[in-house]
Amino acid sequence: MNIEIIDEPSAELVSFLDEKIAEFNWARWEVSERKAIAVKLSDENGEIIAGAAGRTFGDWLMINTLWVSETLRGQKVGSQLLGKIELAAQARGCNKALLDTLNFQAMPFYQKHGYQVQWTQQGYPKTGCKYYMVKQLT
Repeated sequence: MNIEIIDEPSAELVSFLDEKIAEFNWARWEVSERKAIAVKLSDENGEIIAGAAGRTFGDWLMINTLWVSETLRGQKVGSQLLGKIELAAQARGCNKALLDTLNFQAMPFYQKHGYQVQWTQQGYPKTGCKYYMVKQLT
């Protein structure tokens, strides 16, 4: 056997490993599907100016991204996006939401919308921190 350190792994290797762990998990996990979900706001030219994306599985909505163009911040666009993606997840049967945010991002915003910090990873990636937050949707 030969264990090799690869400083710049190929996309094929990473994809292979992701597929193998996914096969293992799906054979043992209590849910049978995980579905992508997103909301977006476009301007009159069709350019995306805000959006949110994540996935739903079992009882959970996992939000990976919520972004609002700099010109729209402070105008409650993020609140509208968050509300829309939560409602869409509820329509899929989700009753809880999960996300993470960095110390310089949006923890107060999410707290204002009912999310609670469940765990804080200190020293992330060096001197900052990452907040893992959850919310009961129903």
